[in-house]
Amino acid sequence: MKILMSLIVLMFTFSVFAKNPVVVMETNNGTIEIELDEAKAPVTVKNFLSYVDSKFYNGTIFHRVINNFMIQGGGFDEKMVEKKTKAPIKNEGQNGLRNDTGTIAMARTADPNSATAQFFINVNDNTSLNYPSPDGHGYAVFGKVTSGMHVVNRIKMVKTGSMNGYQDVPMDAVVIKSVTRKK
Repeated sequence: MKILMSLIVLMFTFSVFAKNPVVVMETNNGTIEIELDEAKAPVTVKNFLSYVDSKFYNGTIFHRVINNFMIQGGGFDEKMVEKKTKAPIKNEGQNGLRNDTGTIAMARTADPNSATAQFFINVNDNTSLNYPSPDGHGYAVFGKVTSGMHVVNRIKMVKTGSMNGYQDVPMDAVVIKSVTRKK
């Protein structure tokens, strides 16, 4: 009984003090800190951190900005050339996290299991993106902005247009200088 109680106390202590990973995104518009939810989106967080650790995001841009919807980045350079990515991951859209203002989610195609490196930050409560959403799968939220929402709000207001066949592209590049794990 004493051993069981010690185990319970140890597990509780670990869960209280276990911290989710936090990343720091330096942009040419300011700094954004994002806490990742490893417990609810383990596959997505592992994938995202693999791109962070390899410095994949350094020099990419927010290439799609739609005020009152989201800001999307992580896949293109300033010339709108798409970067080569790793294999797609399983959609974790059923994890219970919602596409609320300030959350980060994986971008994907119509194929629910097509997310690679691109992500978006919701600048509005986008309930239509939550599981099951119209396509039956939803978009996998895997974290939330904990600092720098004013930067996100600045980015959502930039002037956009068309470039290389893409719509909603910022006319002045919104560059992601680096994304690193917070120590």
